[in-house]
Amino acid sequence: MQSQDVAQRPAPSSPAGPVVDVEQAEAALVEHYPRLVRLAYLVLPPGLGRSRRVVTAHALTQRALPRNRTPAPVIPAQSTGRDGDPGYALVRLQVLRTALEAGLPLRRKAWPKRSQLPPLLPQVWGLKLFPRSGGADELALDQRLSTLSGPARAAYALRGVERLADDGVRKVLTAAGVADADGALLEADGIPAQYGLLDSPEFDPCSLQARPTDLMRRRQHLKAALAAGAALLVCGALLGLPGEGWGPDGAAAPPYARNPAAQAALDPAKLTRVDPAAWQSSARTDFSVWPARGGLTGDTALLRRALAVWARPGERVQVSATPGTLSGGPAGPPQLLYAGTVDAARVVILYDGLRIARYAEPEDGTQGAALDFARVDGAGRAEASAVVLGRSDGNVRYLTAPWVSKAGERDLLKPGSGSMDLALTDGVTTPMASPALRSGPCTSWNVLQLADGKRTRLLSDLGELVPARLTSGRPGSPGEASGAAALRTWQPYACSLGSVRSAGVRTVNAWAFNEQPLPDASGSAAWVCTRAETWRGGGARVLAQFHTPGGRYGAVAAKAENVPACGARDPQVLAGVLWKSEAGTWYLLAAGSRQTESIRATGGISGSARGSRLTLPGEQGARAELKGTLRDGRSLGGLR
Repeated sequence: MQSQDVAQRPAPSSPAGPVVDVEQAEAALVEHYPRLVRLAYLVLPPGLGRSRRVVTAHALTQRALPRNRTPAPVIPAQSTGRDGDPGYALVRLQVLRTALEAGLPLRRKAWPKRSQLPPLLPQVWGLKLFPRSGGADELALDQRLSTLSGPARAAYALRGVERLADDGVRKVLTAAGVADADGALLEADGIPAQYGLLDSPEFDPCSLQARPTDLMRRRQHLKAALAAGAALLVCGALLGLPGEGWGPDGAAAPPYARNPAAQAALDPAKLTRVDPAAWQSSARTDFSVWPARGGLTGDTALLRRALAVWARPGERVQVSATPGTLSGGPAGPPQLLYAGTVDAARVVILYDGLRIARYAEPEDGTQGAALDFARVDGAGRAEASAVVLGRSDGNVRYLTAPWVSKAGERDLLKPGSGSMDLALTDGVTTPMASPALRSGPCTSWNVLQLADGKRTRLLSDLGELVPARLTSGRPGSPGEASGAAALRTWQPYACSLGSVRSAGVRTVNAWAFNEQPLPDASGSAAWVCTRAETWRGGGARVLAQFHTPGGRYGAVAAKAENVPACGARDPQVLAGVLWKSEAGTWYLLAAGSRQTESIRATGGISGSARGSRLTLPGEQGARAELKGTLRDGRSLGGLR
């Protein structure tokens, strides 16, 4: 969790406002209770877990009632509906102040504040309460908010829930004890302004769903209490079930639904297992014909834990999913692709026809687990060539398809250096360097090279379960990026793959759509368009890049998202860049795909040219609008 920028001193005094009676404050609290609780829930640190955040939000709101007559701060109540209500301004300020205090780190030489401790009231015995789940947009917003500091979350919530302008937010944060209110507003600006989502049930701690706590563990604790007293009960609660640290369902939450379909999906004996030779005769060559591999495919207990956690991930399970991928349980028994030990973890790979699910637990039996999802519907032979088994120490290890005969590692920045062989053991590769785990400058980009019969494919780890396939050539009919010409095309642009990490990318194609002679006679520059297609269909990202002779990397001239340019539906593209010659002269250089008949520039630089290239004198900082005309008469706008 990020450190909280809240002053460790009494909140700065605000100008004294009207004196508020306890009755007036209580009336405001009761009338606006749902909004106040929602505000507290959004500001509380995400590390508390959803259930504890709900209870703590209610506790802090109920404790906001003053004990006697109190002057109200002169700060805005809300942009609509509650202006001039000093009672509401008073209780809202107290709710915000204690919610921020709850996120402060505990100090050894100071007593903790009451808001930093688990609430005594309210308490619900035997149940876990948490808000109803929202959609993918709400989940994405919740994940983004969890990366903010407490004051920044408070700023975002005051903007969205209270509809306060920035000046009002600044005053409220300052009154609540935030030392750097401007910094909190600036940090909150990094999150898209999706304030309408804050009204959804995902963030409503007053509209709750209930689930039981661990029923088997409660029964065992009761027996222990009757036999050995309260001390033994506490020990049993801390130690949990005996054995290697895992209960029957491992880190899964307690079951809440009992029906034949749900039970069948949790039964390890009903897992689908494919014959090792099925892919050789099947009409399909995708994940559905992968056999079950690994040394633990017969470990029923491990498989049961993996299925149970998939259906009901508990609070100690770290769940991740690529964009557009649902994380709910399987509709029926999934297919087993792998179960074995990878580095220091036991790993299970499952496939349900739509998604790949990876379950991992520590080999030493400590509590906690990880559950990752990737969408793979519509995968063909090329996209179903490999799955990530695990990452550690900057390396990645893959499980390859049964039709893969050879694996290697290649650096895209060194197309002439060849590939280094990776050993294959039952389809599992030895570790190779992962560009997805590297930080700092991009000095190499290692990719997985697989041999499939007479074809050779390149796949790049982009931080997800399924690596992205790399291709090269004209959109609509690209080829594998493993040939000598394709490798030279990719070399200056390999590091641009970092811009599409964790975006659910399926394939990335590089297309050299034009070459342009430089006006200082220093050679020709290359124009390349890279397009990253996603598994979900939407969200494709396009980069037009410009590479001059002798340069190691290409420069991004334009970029766009969710546009047809440079794709199979409309491969035409037009982009421009301001370029400075070695003599210090500035030029506007623009190029379109080969079907471009003419290009015109307007704005800070004006001019036109016949053909698919344009060169005009320019000056530093000038901006121009590009417009092209295709040979069939259609208009072509410049990529931005």
